[in-house]
Amino acid sequence: QVQLVESGGGLVQAGGSLRLSCAASGRAFTMAVMGWFRQAPGKERAFVASITPSDGITNYADSVRGRFTISRDNAKNTMYLQMGSLKPEDTAAYFCAAKYGSTWLVDPDYWGQGTQVTVSS
Repeated sequence: QVQLVESGGGLVQAGGSLRLSCAASGRAFTMAVMGWFRQAPGKERAFVASITPSDGITNYADSVRGRFTISRDNAKNTMYLQMGSLKPEDTAAYFCAAKYGSTWLVDPDYWGQGTQVTVSS
């Protein structure tokens, strides 16, 4: 089992920044592709970004590329999402996710409980 705990969400004005964290425990963090999804009210959960375990290759949704940066600290079993130039449409619950045995974050094995990000205009 893997436990994922997000933190760092909150209320921010448009144009501002936030950093989300995801602390992992359980199975070897260094073996998992990690990433973030988000879900706005009335919408489906959508991919935001991912990062591979050892070489740190990143992938982003077009809507956040150039504004968000995903990173991980394998020594701390923690992943981050630095969000900048935030827009009201970034408002959503953000979920941390982990996938084992793959280089792609498709159909994650584990999910966090989510952290709310609200961007005011």
